[in-house]
Amino acid sequence: MTREDFIFKRVKLVSGVSSWESPSNIALIKYWGKYDEQLPKNPSISFTLSQCKTITIIKYRPKKENENQNFSFLFDGLTMQSFNDKINLFINRISQYIPAVKSHFFDIESHNTFPHSSGIASSASAMSSLALCFMEIEKQIDSKISETYFFKKASFLARLGSGSASRSIEGPLVYWGKSKAYKNSSLLYGTVLKDISPIFNSYRDTILIIDDSEKKVSSSLGHELMKSNPYAENRFIQADKNMDRLRNVLIKGDLKSFIEIVELEALSLHAMMMTSSPSYILMHPNTLFVINEVYEFRKETSIPICYTLDAGANIHLLYPNQYFKKVQLFIIEKLLKYCHSKQFINDRVGPGSKKI
Repeated sequence: MTREDFIFKRVKLVSGVSSWESPSNIALIKYWGKYDEQLPKNPSISFTLSQCKTITIIKYRPKKENENQNFSFLFDGLTMQSFNDKINLFINRISQYIPAVKSHFFDIESHNTFPHSSGIASSASAMSSLALCFMEIEKQIDSKISETYFFKKASFLARLGSGSASRSIEGPLVYWGKSKAYKNSSLLYGTVLKDISPIFNSYRDTILIIDDSEKKVSSSLGHELMKSNPYAENRFIQADKNMDRLRNVLIKGDLKSFIEIVELEALSLHAMMMTSSPSYILMHPNTLFVINEVYEFRKETSIPICYTLDAGANIHLLYPNQYFKKVQLFIIEKLLKYCHSKQFINDRVGPGSKKI
C-alpha cells in the first residue's frame, strides 16, 4: 500500500466512544535514525509484549460552533502539558488521512499498566492505542473498511506519532522498514512476521529497572543526532545485514545466533549514542554489571538467555518460557541488587492490540 491508499476523504459528523488497548514492544533489530515523515533509515523488528500496555478511551462528538480546541487529554486522571503537545502534533499529522479529526472534539483518557520511566517504550503503546481509536472512528464513517486495511492504516497512523508504535498493533513479531529479507516490507507501516519457529511464540521478557529517572537525552534528539554521526551509514548497513541474518534464525529457532544478533544490536545502539556529537551515555554502571552477570549465568547453565536495551539504562532479559523459574531465581539471587528499589517486571510476547 502507498501513502495515497491511506488518504480518507469522506467527512461525516458522528458521536460515540472508542476504546483500545495496545502493548509496547521490544526491538531486536534497532531503529535509530529517521527522515521525512517519521520514516526509518534502517529496517527493524520487535517482539510485541503482552502485559505492558496502554489503555485509551476517546469520547468524540461534532465540534461546536466557534470551538477552537479539538481535544482534551488526561493521563491517569491528570493533565500533562508535554503529553498534550505530542497529541496535538499527532492529530495535526493524521488530519489529512482522517479529515473527521478537524470537525470533531475528542475527550481522550489514557492509562498505562506499567510505571512511567520503567524502560518500556510507552510512546509505542500510547500512540498505537490512540491510532486504533481513531481508526475505529473512521470505521464508523465507512463500515466497509476491511480488517487488513484497518490494522495496516492503524500502524501507518501510529508511526506518525512514534516510529516504534507502528510495530505495536499486531504480534508476536513485527518488522518495519524496507528490507531485502522481506519482499513485502514497507517504510509506511509494520508487518506481522508469520514464518517463525514456535519457540518464539512463548518468549519471555523480564525488564530490570536499573534507573527509574527520566532520560537525559530524548529518543527524538537521539534520532536527530544520527544525521551527523560519522558512523551512521555503516550502522544502517549493519542493521540491514542483521535483519537478513535474523530472518533465517527466526525460522529455524537458532537460539545461539539469536542471542548473538540481539546483543550486538543492543550494544550497537548505545555505541551510536556514544559516538554522536554531542555524545551521551544512557547506560548506568549497574547496566554493565547485569550484562556481565548474564554472560556468566549463560556460560554456567547453558540457558539461552540474552539481554537487550532500548534507549536507556534498563535491561530486558529475553528467554524461552520453559526457563522462567530458573531465570526468576537468577534474578532474585544475582540481579536484584542492581535494580532500583529491587524493581523488575515480568512480561511475555503477545498477539498485539485489542478492542475493549
